[in-house]
Amino acid sequence: MRCVFCDILSQRAPASVVVEEERCVAFLDIRPVNPGHTLVIPRRHAANLAELDPLDGAAMFQTARRLALALRVSGLRCEGVNFYLADGEAAGQEVFHVHLHVIPRYAGDGFRLRFGPGYGQAPLRSELDDLAGQIRAVMLPG
Repeated sequence: MRCVFCDILSQRAPASVVVEEERCVAFLDIRPVNPGHTLVIPRRHAANLAELDPLDGAAMFQTARRLALALRVSGLRCEGVNFYLADGEAAGQEVFHVHLHVIPRYAGDGFRLRFGPGYGQAPLRSELDDLAGQIRAVMLPG
């Protein structure tokens, strides 16, 4: 299956580009949450975070940070900014080329993330410590 973001990078598909950099490109989302909703993608294809070059990931976040600052002074309605990245189908990823959403927010815009039924029930510290150890045991070195 063709990657629509790769098509944008190769100019086989149109995009309203905001910024082009060595490692990443940012363009407006065609289904925006709010005006100015921007996607930041690595130039090098990576379907998920496991495939993403760490330097590409760092460049994406740096670009997203600059975009967030620009959105706040752009004249667009922007009282806050959300970053959102879905990694995998279960997380809501629909386009399998890593992408970071930079979403301008304002009070009453109607957008929200919904939490599951178990949200807000604080586990015991010992359970949290066990989970932390389980994750720490398989972490790749930084």
